[in-house]
Amino acid sequence: MSKPPSRPSAFASRARGAAAVALAATIALSPLALPSSALARPAPESFADLAEGLLDAVVNISTSQNAPAAEKSVPKPKLPEGSPFEEFFDEFFNKGPGAQQPRARKQSSLGSGFVVDPAGIVVTNNHVIDGADEITVNFNDGSKLVAELVGKDAKTDLAVLRVKPPKPLKAVKFGDSDKLRVGDWVLAIGNPFGLGGSVSAGIVSARKRNINSGPYDNFIQTDAAINRGNSGGPLFNTDGDVVGINTAIISPSGGSIGIGFSVPASTAGPVVEQLLKYGETRRGWIGVRIQEVTDDIADSLGVKGPNKGALIAGVNDDGPAEKGGVQVGDVIVGFDGKPVKDVRELPRIVADTPIDREVEVKVVRKGKEESLKLKVGRLEEAETPKTAAAKSDDTAEEPQTTEALGLTLAPVSDALKSQFGLKPDAKGVVITDVKDGSKAEEKGIQAGDLLLEVAQEAIATPADVARRIDALKKDGKKSALLLLANKAGDVRFVAVSID
Repeated sequence: MSKPPSRPSAFASRARGAAAVALAATIALSPLALPSSALARPAPESFADLAEGLLDAVVNISTSQNAPAAEKSVPKPKLPEGSPFEEFFDEFFNKGPGAQQPRARKQSSLGSGFVVDPAGIVVTNNHVIDGADEITVNFNDGSKLVAELVGKDAKTDLAVLRVKPPKPLKAVKFGDSDKLRVGDWVLAIGNPFGLGGSVSAGIVSARKRNINSGPYDNFIQTDAAINRGNSGGPLFNTDGDVVGINTAIISPSGGSIGIGFSVPASTAGPVVEQLLKYGETRRGWIGVRIQEVTDDIADSLGVKGPNKGALIAGVNDDGPAEKGGVQVGDVIVGFDGKPVKDVRELPRIVADTPIDREVEVKVVRKGKEESLKLKVGRLEEAETPKTAAAKSDDTAEEPQTTEALGLTLAPVSDALKSQFGLKPDAKGVVITDVKDGSKAEEKGIQAGDLLLEVAQEAIATPADVARRIDALKKDGKKSALLLLANKAGDVRFVAVSID
């Protein structure tokens, strides 16, 4: 348990007294004085009352699963067939009919969770219960109940359990994690290293952290001590509301170094509701492939302002986006009344949008903002696009090539389709080589990529590329926005310096 912040010594207080008075006077008289909302609030003298009221709602989760029995690694000696010792060695090495077979082993793990409904609904992490044959919920009063799995979601690492208590349980509720500010006090309660009922306090160190654990990363970072076994436990604000679910730590040693991550309540709440209602998640889907809008891409597309949005690099056939008029090269800057600040926000916003809702989508297309309407589909119903196998033709002649932007370009031919494994219906211009040390190489362009567009204009020959680049130079552009496709058909935009 972390100690409450200690009071400064009397000597330290006196030493800073005059400076404190002077500072207070300066703040009071200065026209640039900070608003009261920006001034630091005093740290609580103790978290004891808060913790005491929450401990009974936090539970320990223990699981067990049957692991396959390990086979003996000692080989049986080779004996002549019919040897009198053959039967003896068969029994010794567990090969004979009466031999004792290896037994399955039980593996167990520990985690944390919390009650959100007095009737017996418990929330935890998916990785705490994943693969378990038996789940037991251990309460603060020492009682235990076997739990059933209601539903789980690997993408947000959440799971919902149900127990049947003899009397109503102490429960907590989700709070508004969007109101959290960096520096706010938070309290973590859980089961670190099997030590149930452990309380630690800290502050919100950062918000909206992406740790590359899934498509909807939006973690709260905290320095409240979180260790192994805290997974699935709640992160409380000072009002006693759950603002996060402790999920991950960064630790070279396996112990807390003050960098822990929690799934925010704004993400967890809707997932828990769907798991309770349907036993699965039902996320929105519009059928697009997106990429980041870098500064040079934003300049090429005419995207201005702080919200750079998400660049559409592909549109699924017959998907909601295609039906709504979304095109490759569009930049989505608004979705259903919410601003899309960057490429990470769009998947979260779309996923949280109710299925079949008609929404307004704001896009920047060739420098101008437009509004489109589309109906949101369901993610789980999306089909994975298939790619056709390329045909081989070794008899075709080697095509003539052209160089531009550090790229060697050639028309699409059967020979190049075979050489680079391109699809039979490949279009555009084939990049046959990339100059070492060029800007194109720095941007990850590779031989075998297809060049489809230059500055949002389709090209079919190397001469088209040269013409578009000359036009960009005359217009004073510093870079050329290229639309590329790899041999699998996945497309992406890359801005390459013209100089």
